[in-house]
Amino acid sequence: MTQRRICRSDELAEGGPGVRFTVERFGAGEPAFLVRFRGQVHAYLNRCGHVPVELDWQQGEFFDSSGLYLICATHGALYAPDSGHCLGGRCNGKGLEKLVVTEHDGWVVLNEEGGQGVG
Repeated sequence: MTQRRICRSDELAEGGPGVRFTVERFGAGEPAFLVRFRGQVHAYLNRCGHVPVELDWQQGEFFDSSGLYLICATHGALYAPDSGHCLGGRCNGKGLEKLVVTEHDGWVVLNEEGGQGVG
């Protein structure tokens, strides 16, 4: 398993803007993002469970106005920030694809398994 630094931990504010990055999957770059929720960092592919469009309504803006849910800007699907599970809307039970990240020495680190960038 390889690890890759994505950003400094202090770049992610609780319920604030996320950090976008790219992972390699099956030979192609896929958009992904990080957010901080309830003190923990979570990472997902930036792709709605309904149709494969990016979630953010503005660059790095993934949370709804309450700061409690991730929201798809295209169709309004709501997702749990800590698990990626679909909570309502057009995601029809299809959640976000979670990536494995940890925080170490002030950095958010992506754990890339088998070079695919997902765990």
